[in-house]
Amino acid sequence: MAKRKNHKAQRSPAKKTKELHDLYAKMRRDFTAADLQKYTQIEEGIPLKQVIAEMEEIHRKLTRKRA
Repeated sequence: MAKRKNHKAQRSPAKKTKELHDLYAKMRRDFTAADLQKYTQIEEGIPLKQVIAEMEEIHRKLTRKRA
């Protein structure tokens, strides 16, 4: 069977690495303390006991339907 030809221009690994390096450098420069603050805030979540109770209720409903 004939091989398919890939007509896309191939980048050299060195150029790709340089582009990624430049992109990451730009992202590091643009990352501010305000951006970091979004990831360091502790958010109130759903209590684990409530989640487990809901999962057990779903499990009970499903097992009743199967029986």
